[in-house]
Order: sequence, then C-alpha cells, then structure tokens
Amino acid sequence: MSAPDGSPVGAERSIGQLFASATTEMSALVHDEIALAKAQLKQDVKRGAVSGGAFSVAGAVLLFSLPMLNFALAYGIRTWSGWNLAVCFLLSFAANVLVAGFLGLIGLVFAKKAKKGKGPQKVAASMKQTAGVLQLAKPHPRPETAALEDRTPQAIEAVARSSS
Repeated sequence: MSAPDGSPVGAERSIGQLFASATTEMSALVHDEIALAKAQLKQDVKRGAVSGGAFSVAGAVLLFSLPMLNFALAYGIRTWSGWNLAVCFLLSFAANVLVAGFLGLIGLVFAKKAKKGKGPQKVAASMKQTAGVLQLAKPHPRPETAALEDRTPQAIEAVARSSS
C-alpha cells in the first residue's frame, strides 16, 4: 500500500511531500464538490423543465380543446337533458376549466419541488465548512532536542527564525 504520492505508508515524508499530497487531495476534493454541485443543479433543472412542460400542456389543453369539447359536450348535454343550449355550453366550459386546473396543480407541485432543491447551496456550505476546518488547522510543535542545547545562542536564534 502506498500514499497518494507513491511513497510507502509509514515512511517519513518531507514537508514538501506532505504539502504536495495535501494540495492534491484538496484539489480532488474541490473537483468532486463541483461535480456534485453540477449533478444537483442538473436535477433541479430537470424538475423545472417538467414543471414548465406541465404548465404548457395545461395551456394547450385549455386552448385547443375549448372549441371542440365545448360543442360536443354542450350538444351532448342538450340531447341528454333537454336544457337550454347556453346552459349546456357553460357546463362544457366548466369541465374544460377543471381539467386545465388539475394540470396546472400538477405543474405547481413540480415547480415547488424544483424551487426547494438546494443542491448547490448544500455543496457551498460543505466547502465553506471544509475551508473553516483547514484554516483552524495548526502544525504540530517541534520537540525540543538535546542537540539545540549544545549550540550557541546565535545558532538557536537562527534556527528559531528559520522555522517561524
């Protein structure tokens, strides 16, 4: 088994190798987060398209069915009941409005589902949380070694300046 940079696991790695590994993993994480956001956005767009299609069908049904259905239904009611022809036409129009209203409600349900979709917002919050965790990460302090005690104060000060 090996680390992402190819070195064996458990082997001592330099700061540069650790930084390169962390950078690679962070880049992969960002790419995965972007892919997730795209997939969730695609799903929301699909729901919106279904909603728009349902609204379009509702409008088309109302528009194109009114003349044909009104005449057929009105004359059918007139034949069956013997009522005045104007009342029969009103009843046939009411039936068409009910069908269009039902299709409009279906479109409204899908529109609300598309509006509730919070795909990209979830991903953005996750990325902010990851960035917050990384900002709070601090390196481990270096242990004091006996070798530093044997050196002169100037050498210790130079080492302290180079490590900060």
